[in-house]
Amino acid sequence: MTELIEVKLTELNQLFNSLDPSPFHERDLDHDAEEFIVSWAQEHPRKHDLKLVVHLAKHPADVADARQLVADSVAHYFEYRAEMTLRDFKRLMREGRASLLIGMLFLGTCQFVATLLLPATGNWQTLGREGLTIIGWVAMWKPLEIYLYRWWPLLTLRKLYQRLSRMPVEVHCSV
Repeated sequence: MTELIEVKLTELNQLFNSLDPSPFHERDLDHDAEEFIVSWAQEHPRKHDLKLVVHLAKHPADVADARQLVADSVAHYFEYRAEMTLRDFKRLMREGRASLLIGMLFLGTCQFVATLLLPATGNWQTLGREGLTIIGWVAMWKPLEIYLYRWWPLLTLRKLYQRLSRMPVEVHCSV
């Protein structure tokens, strides 16, 4: 099944970032247009194909060129976003590895110092031992957050961008 994402515009230039001077298929999509397309794509089931239909109120000078421009721009833009998301994922994994190493070293140091306090039976020594254990585990918070929660939304978003880069695009003009 193919799910439609429909965008209604007055003119074609509304689809593109007005600050981007490139006249070719490398043009960036407007932030609002991208947000609209992505949010609608997220509403549709992943197993369904997507199709973008752009409705224009003003007839462009060359409809065939407009269709090709939109199709190429959308594909190029979402391919680029998928690449950038993969780059963010790789950076997050590097950060996770570094955080894990630092956290493990700090946890080990805290456990070592806490072990030195084991023979002592006073309240302050017990408090110090428990405090070091807790502080050591708190140091593991960031790597655990990265490896348990933060990586998979990036890969999900990358897959969505890849889907959007492959979707067919149609341009319909009003009479």
